Amino acid sequence: MPPRPVLERSLIDLSDNVLRLASMVDQALVLAMRALVERNAALAAQVSANDQLLNRLRYAIEEECYRLLAMQHPNAKDLRHLVGTVSVATNLERIGDHAAGVARLALRMIDAPPPRPLVDIPQMAVIGREMVRGAVLAFVTHDVPLAEAIILRDSEIGQLQKRTFREMIDLMTELPYLVERATFLLWISHNLERVGDRATNICERAIYVVTGEIREHSER
Repeated sequence: MPPRPVLERSLIDLSDNVLRLASMVDQALVLAMRALVERNAALAAQVSANDQLLNRLRYAIEEECYRLLAMQHPNAKDLRHLVGTVSVATNLERIGDHAAGVARLALRMIDAPPPRPLVDIPQMAVIGREMVRGAVLAFVTHDVPLAEAIILRDSEIGQLQKRTFREMIDLMTELPYLVERATFLLWISHNLERVGDRATNICERAIYVVTGEIREHSER
């Protein structure tokens, strides 16, 4: 095979692995939220166990990008795609870390119910998952309008996180014996807010691959 078809095939394989990594991250978020809502220790432990598999795939993607950069002499757009893929894989792995963080906090709340019914936090997780799926799709398909639309959704998670923060602070003030559980929910909401930030990072890399422009989006 001449060099160009080899690179093209490798880029397709990389995109497949990025989609696989994104699927693993999505599953981690699902299991972490189920562990929290159902107070299920086994599900929380599964998230932590699967995090090692997720990490290994991230590093395999990164190493393949470096190999292709060194061996295949990519043109400008392919170079941006490879550099962007390293960033996307890193952000996905970090989202997996946030899911594992939620799972660890869920374990600490197994023996006691949340201080308030969980409404905004599960909604944050739903939006975060939608953002991650859309961001990765925008990256692998080079869809700039989709990336820009996903970035705008970050404010939805931000508003829910702010509302959760205010509610938990009020709760801790009124009922000091609930401070620990309310604090756990604050940490969980922070992890989920970061999922939206990571999805936005991926969208920015999707835009970079197509346009060559690196910038932080004005909505953040």
